Amino acid sequence: MSRTTDDRTATGTSPLDDQARRLERATGLDALADSLDHVAAAVVPRPGRLHDELRGRSLGHPAHGVLTDLPVGLWAATALLDVTRPTDHRPAARRLLGLGVLASVPTALTGLTDFNALGPAARRVAAVHAAVNGFGNLLATGSWLARRRGRHGAGTALTLGALAVAGAGAYLGGHIAQSLHEPTSVPGATPRG
Repeated sequence: MSRTTDDRTATGTSPLDDQARRLERATGLDALADSLDHVAAAVVPRPGRLHDELRGRSLGHPAHGVLTDLPVGLWAATALLDVTRPTDHRPAARRLLGLGVLASVPTALTGLTDFNALGPAARRVAAVHAAVNGFGNLLATGSWLARRRGRHGAGTALTLGALAVAGAGAYLGGHIAQSLHEPTSVPGATPRG
């Protein structure tokens, strides 16, 4: 069973945590969560071995959190190249950025696979998490396209924007995993004690 806002004390919370808690209670987000549920139903494999692996069966915990490091790390490496500007960095930055965009696909799929295992409060936060990260992916894709067209300054700005947006999305994902302790189980894994 997940912890809810009512189970936690208000002492020692940050303004960001307070905002995330507001999302938990925002029943107006249920329509967005229902829309995300329809997307998940269309793309997530039916229950079985592949579904369980996407949930993290072989890892013993959700796979989504592990995979999130790939796009964010690749985009951070891109930004580092953009800021430090070593000789001939542009092709490498474009490749790293493109790999990050590609890595976001399995990352999103594992998140969608976990979505049905979430309780109502976590589903509301996860719906915003997905929307924010979707926007971050659009910015990263726009950066890749700008770079392909030789617009490297715009590409750099879009990458920095993608990282900022992804950071907000990561905070919400961390709130789901660390504050709400969801999803609570992984198929085939030893239950948490």
